[in-house]
Amino acid sequence: MELTLIRHFATAGNLEKRYIGTTDEPILPVAEIKKMPRAEIVLTSPMKRCRQTADLLYPEVAQIVWDGFRECDFGAFEGKNYLELTGDLSYQAWIDSGGELPFPGGESKESFCERTWETFERAVEDLMEQKIERAAIVAHGGTLMAVLSAYAVPKLGYYEWSCGNGCGYQVRIFEDRWKTGEKQCKVERKL
Repeated sequence: MELTLIRHFATAGNLEKRYIGTTDEPILPVAEIKKMPRAEIVLTSPMKRCRQTADLLYPEVAQIVWDGFRECDFGAFEGKNYLELTGDLSYQAWIDSGGELPFPGGESKESFCERTWETFERAVEDLMEQKIERAAIVAHGGTLMAVLSAYAVPKLGYYEWSCGNGCGYQVRIFEDRWKTGEKQCKVERKL
């Protein structure tokens, strides 16, 4: 199965480098829409920015919303950028931890990744049951980093899978291997 993983188009919060997880921001006007690989079905996060991106990239393709593809809940950092958080002791502790501490009042990286991995596995198995050969997932930067850090070949760390808004990766999942426990995505190209 060919799977296209796409980060949503930019929002105002993205341009201002804000932590935007649970805030349901719309995308900004898009000057150019690059052609993405064909998809028979599109899975999206329920957030407006992902659904709007999917509408623009795949206007004729059915969308299915998967709640587990939501971005991380940034808790007390939600809607703020690093300048606004400068001097905040909990923010400095989070930075010093390499992003491993839980967000105050939000999710931990571990619980976010576990939620995302569980959702991704269920989605892949659902697509296989439906005999889908080409699908797309339109989600968030954190969601893509979580999926790829766990399943991608080559193996890279979480933050090494970062990509810009409107960008992503094309991967291939070998159904026979997946069903025998070798749950991997071969990365074919960056989009």
